[in-house]
This record gives sequence, C-alpha cells and structure tokens, in this order.
Amino acid sequence: MKIKCDYCGNMVEENSQNCPHCGAALSGINRMAGGTPQTIEQLRQWYVDHNLPPEDVTRFFIGKNIGSPKAFGIYQDSSGDFIVYKNKANGERAIRYQGGDEAYAVNELYQRLKAEIADQKSRNINNNSNNGKKKKKKKKENDTAAGCLAFIIINLIFWIPAILFAIFDKTPAKGYYRYENTDYYYQASNWYEYDQYANDWYTTDDVPEVFAEESSDYRIYDHEGKRFEDTGWYQEDDDSDDWDSDSSWDSNDSWDSGSTDWDSDW
Repeated sequence: MKIKCDYCGNMVEENSQNCPHCGAALSGINRMAGGTPQTIEQLRQWYVDHNLPPEDVTRFFIGKNIGSPKAFGIYQDSSGDFIVYKNKANGERAIRYQGGDEAYAVNELYQRLKAEIADQKSRNINNNSNNGKKKKKKKKENDTAAGCLAFIIINLIFWIPAILFAIFDKTPAKGYYRYENTDYYYQASNWYEYDQYANDWYTTDDVPEVFAEESSDYRIYDHEGKRFEDTGWYQEDDDSDDWDSDSSWDSNDSWDSGSTDWDSDW
C-alpha cells in the first residue's frame, strides 16, 4: 500500500521512513510522539490506564474484529495487515486503514478515541449544567417572608452564572471542522485553516460565523490531506486543557455511545 507525502504530494511505499522524491519524513513515522501508543497492545493498555468504560459501552474494540453495527476497532488479519474500521449504524463497514504499518494504524484509532472522549466529556458537562438548572430546594413551612426572599436571592446568585454559562458557552471541542468545502482545526482558543493547494495549515481569524453558534454541527473526522497533527501547530493535550481527552475518565460521568455520529465514514 502507498501513502501520500505531506510535502511534495507524491505517492510512496507506506513502510518508507523518508520520501524518495523530496527526502521529507513521512507522516506515519513523524506523527509518533513520546507516550503515544504505537502497538495494539500499548493502545489497549492506554485504554485501561485511563479508566475508560468497558468496550461494549464505548464501542471501541482494540485487537478485535467485531461484526455488529456501531463499532470502532483495530485488529491484525491472517495476512498480517492491520485494519482500522468503523461499523456504521446500518452495519456497513468503513475501512479507515489497511496495511502493514502498525504504528500508523494504531494512531488512527487512538486519535479517534481521544476525540470521542472529548465529545463525551463535553456532553456530560452540558448535561450537568442542564440538570443543575432543574434542581429546586424545598421551602420550609415556617419560613418567614424575609427568609423566602433571602432564599430566592441566594439561589439566583448561585444559579445565574451557571445558567448563563450553559446558554452562552459555545466553546468548540478540539478537532476538525468543515464549512463550505473548507476544513478548519480548533485547539487552545485558536483556529487554523487548511489550504488544499499548499497542502498545509495556517492560523486564521476569518472563521465562519456559524461556528460561534453550533460548531458541533460542522465537526468532521474524515479530513483528506495533510493532517493537522503532523504540523508544528499541533499540541498534545495537557492538564491546562479543561476538556483534556488524555486525563482519566471520571467514573461519575456516563458514556452514551448513542450520541456518536454512526452514519459518517469516520
């Protein structure tokens, strides 16, 4: 199998470490940072170390070829190829990668798993905010008029910021977005735009206004071209990121695989 060089655009053998046409390091090799899983076993251990729910809950199957609908997975077939796949809601299978580069294959599922964790955390934050708005405190029968007024004022002071945050906070999740055939990437309060002619990314302030409303409606997982993760702009998640997909999963939160976009190819 051949892959495209991110720098000159020529197709080269996937096992090559450098492009024979321009000498650039290939993205499948260049992408692997310290601490990033490079084997199926390492990815399986990463999954365990981050306290993620059982695989039948997340629908991410590491090292398994699952035939049922609504499943992401990676496995090695009898020919030695590593296969990364997604089974859609209708049972149709989309192959994300098939080839001999285990590190490349593992990274494909690793990045998709991290994006899903971020989406699930964002959903939990929104749900908790909405649930909080519904909470009510019972009024005691012997409350005086002054006590009732104080109770109302205290609750308004406490809940108004949370309500306003839930209503007006439209902070996008880290990842890829598409609008009118142009791809964007969001990370750490910054937007980046993909130039398909230069096959590269650059910072931009010219962001579609629709992203400020419901950015999640435009999120994608199937960007074609140079991956943002292969640029100098990309930053691994750290503890300063409050939706950090690398931090351990909170057992108090719920994972709803039904909220996943199962109709897209990836």
